[in-house]
Amino acid sequence: MLKNHPKGLIPAALANMGERFGFYTMMAILTLFLMSKFNITGTEAGTLYSIFYGAIYILALVGGTIADKLQNYKGTIIAGLVIMAAGYVFLAMPALITTKYIALAALLVIAFGNGLFKGNLQALVGQMYDNDEFRSRRDSGFQIFYMFINIGAMFAPFLATWVRNTFVGMQGYSYNSDLPGLCHQYLDGKMSEEVISGRFTELASTVSNGVMPSNLAEFATNYLDAFNTGFHYAFLTAVVAMSISLLIFLFTKHILPNPKSKTNTQSSISLDEIKQDAKEIKQRIYALLAVFGVVIFFWFSFHQNGLTLTMFAKDYTHLGGIFNSVEIFQSINPFLVVFLTPLVIAIFSAMAKKGKEPSTPKKIAIGMGIAAFAFVIMAVGSVGLPLLKDTVAEGGLPEVQRVTPWLLFAVYFILTIAELFISPLGLSFVSKVAPAHMQGLMQGGWLTATAVGNFSLFLGAMMYENISISITWTVFVSVCLASMLVMLAMVKWLERVAK
Repeated sequence: MLKNHPKGLIPAALANMGERFGFYTMMAILTLFLMSKFNITGTEAGTLYSIFYGAIYILALVGGTIADKLQNYKGTIIAGLVIMAAGYVFLAMPALITTKYIALAALLVIAFGNGLFKGNLQALVGQMYDNDEFRSRRDSGFQIFYMFINIGAMFAPFLATWVRNTFVGMQGYSYNSDLPGLCHQYLDGKMSEEVISGRFTELASTVSNGVMPSNLAEFATNYLDAFNTGFHYAFLTAVVAMSISLLIFLFTKHILPNPKSKTNTQSSISLDEIKQDAKEIKQRIYALLAVFGVVIFFWFSFHQNGLTLTMFAKDYTHLGGIFNSVEIFQSINPFLVVFLTPLVIAIFSAMAKKGKEPSTPKKIAIGMGIAAFAFVIMAVGSVGLPLLKDTVAEGGLPEVQRVTPWLLFAVYFILTIAELFISPLGLSFVSKVAPAHMQGLMQGGWLTATAVGNFSLFLGAMMYENISISITWTVFVSVCLASMLVMLAMVKWLERVAK
């Protein structure tokens, strides 16, 4: 699988592992942390979540512009790793993160570092395939890159959960996903007597090693403190991962492309620009903007995995067995990326040998259709579930009414296949079509499209909290199907531009 690819591919992917580790740490615990720490609704947490995830990607446009102007991709990448690590350190300090606005400030530090890092490393990977020796392997190269960077992401939710649960255990309690919300309800005086004497008392006793707390208010305060402090310390795992990535990049950066030296010696970049007259460059930019517009709706749907799908795991899913914690579901996607990528590459390679491999734009359109199917499964599996407000009023959904965790597994499985048709191939398409002097900027543009989708994530939380759960997923079905049809309508034009 790695044969005939540039030797810098794997070092670049390993350097990106820390960013993915931090990303999936955040994805696994961020929504739950915000709701538990600051006693806010899912919609409020979704707004903060959307701002953060949107900023992560839109700042990549800033990072790409900086690197293009300085022609110092590697220095920009190093600065990004250091700044991201600093942001995670801030989040790990309970005494510092006292309000949701301070938490958002720490998140935006991470987002700025990510903006300097992410798009520019992807641009370096794309430049490896500008060489005629590797040009035909660009799609599979980005799929391999995408697979390897997700290895760290497989373990992030497990490690973050272990740190949180270990700290909770050290305080004399055990983990329960429903209790933070119930503790806030009790302390705010919003819990009915029936729930106090029933579910709340039962869970308080269960997590206290079977001993009924003598003072429920004291228990609620202490449990929230233990739960939230454990979340803070979980962010330290991302700091360790960032440090490892920084060391890998520093030791291997000499084998990665160096755009600055290429410009100074007037090598392949200047020759490429000679071929790209003004009209061709304009067509390439238009094509990229069109693709960016379509994938906005994929990311709006896909990144619900850290928001409404995580909330669904907490509110409506039976936890047990290998899925014994809400956060564990966030390991499914990177796990499947790693193990499905070789299969997807093999299928495309077999089709290529027969001359039947779909073009990159067509693959993206197929991916949108696959994503729509995932939400069809979710909508069908949610039929008959009560509204969230009714569930909260009852102190949580009884276990017998909760859905199997395999529903979420199936949805993540299908969404991962869709992601493999869209994300790595989208990166490949951008690196192939972007004008030679705008590589960093256009990679930033791809990430900016992701940002626009992410800024809209809170709409999912609003629907989740106010309308039927099944109808909420149906909205995402409609969005993905519409995007697929638009992409299919543009395929022939995009294929001509990409030649």
